[in-house]
Amino acid sequence: MAKRTDIKRVMIIGSGPIIIGQAAEFDYAGTQACLALKEEGYEVILVNSNPATIMTDTTIADKVYMEPLTLEYIAKIIRYERPDAIVPGIGGQTGLNMAMLLEKK
Repeated sequence: MAKRTDIKRVMIIGSGPIIIGQAAEFDYAGTQACLALKEEGYEVILVNSNPATIMTDTTIADKVYMEPLTLEYIAKIIRYERPDAIVPGIGGQTGLNMAMLLEKK
């Protein structure tokens, strides 16, 4: 698949806090997604409320926002950063729920 040249900045919505026994896979997948997008030359903007994840390391994404995963905060970040694309699926159900709320707004 050819690289899309119309997309320069990609926002990834993380999964938030990890509950024991679940969601650690989202941390790993999110980290790999960030690294792959950066390798392809995209600027990666990460939003996640979990400070105990490798995803929020500043070497993983170009910009990291450690903010609550709420409609209000994510909408503010989108208005400020103006990403060309948003990847909510990496954040599991939390990311998908945020995408649905954003679409309705």
